[in-house]
Amino acid sequence: MTRIDVINGPNLNLLGSRQPEVYGTTTLAELEARCVEWGRSVGVEITTFQSNHEGALIDRIHDGGVDGLVLNAGAFTHYSYALHDAIVAVATPTVEVHISDIHQREPWRRVSVVQPACLTQISGEGIDGYRRAIEILGETLR
Repeated sequence: MTRIDVINGPNLNLLGSRQPEVYGTTTLAELEARCVEWGRSVGVEITTFQSNHEGALIDRIHDGGVDGLVLNAGAFTHYSYALHDAIVAVATPTVEVHISDIHQREPWRRVSVVQPACLTQISGEGIDGYRRAIEILGETLR
């Protein structure tokens, strides 16, 4: 069975309570459960991971063992060339996801250094962006 790892970066452990007007009220646990359901609906196995630490995210990407990645790198999106390089190094198809529309936020949030290493970027679709990312990867990996 195709395996996709959904990786969430810094502060995403606070989903549901952190700026609900920007990120919504869905908790990380609820989001992860929905990702598993969405994966099941398209015939892929979903694993999940969250860390506030850049090195832990890089280690998770390096660990491999999956066919695709959904990555919300949080604020690391805007400056972590190390995450970009990790995606390139493992050559695992990756979709970048952001709950809010980073292109409509503060100027420093509008640039993603991770995006060039990814198949595509989904931004501003709320948690539904994760569903789309899983569907895109499911189709790509068939």
